[in-house]
Amino acid sequence: MNINNFFQFLVPKDKKFFPLFEEASSNLIEIATNLHEAVNLPLKEREVLFQKIDVLEQKGEDITRQTNLELSRNFITPFDREDIYSLISSIDNVAGNLHGAASRMRLYQVDKITKSIRKLTEINLEACQNIDVAVRELRDLKKMKNITDACLRINKLENKSDNVYDKAVLDLFENETDAKNIIKYKEVLSVLETATDKCKSVASVLESISVKHS
Repeated sequence: MNINNFFQFLVPKDKKFFPLFEEASSNLIEIATNLHEAVNLPLKEREVLFQKIDVLEQKGEDITRQTNLELSRNFITPFDREDIYSLISSIDNVAGNLHGAASRMRLYQVDKITKSIRKLTEINLEACQNIDVAVRELRDLKKMKNITDACLRINKLENKSDNVYDKAVLDLFENETDAKNIIKYKEVLSVLETATDKCKSVASVLESISVKHS
């Protein structure tokens, strides 16, 4: 038994942090799902889903706040305190960017949803689903492969997102003549691509945790 496993053996089963992590990752899936559904609806039908995203993003902030509060209250934690802070903060960053994409679509009244926007919301949804898979494996840190496999899938999705974004921006500058449309579509595309980058940041934290406990 290595030193990390020894200390893990001594730490009581956590009843506070793991439920918060799982609630945060589940909330992330809900945000990503609502966003992906919204971009497949006509403009006038999206507002209900955008309002749901507003509520879910606030819920995510509340979970982050509660996690940080538990950190200040508890001396014993299931793994390193800085990793707990990094994990919940990085999940919150994904939620913030997905919410940002919805906010920009609403603000700019983006009527026509391009294939690239739909594809990026689909990629983000899949990345969030993989975050949830990995987060739920944290309760049993013996199943490292499940975590690393999910993180590998997230990294591949981030590369895919970069390619979709680059092609979409190139197409936008080559074919769009309205400067206002260039600005608003590039804004939406950019924040969606950033959301996938933030998913990769979550994966990096998860991989770091798994390495420390392998």
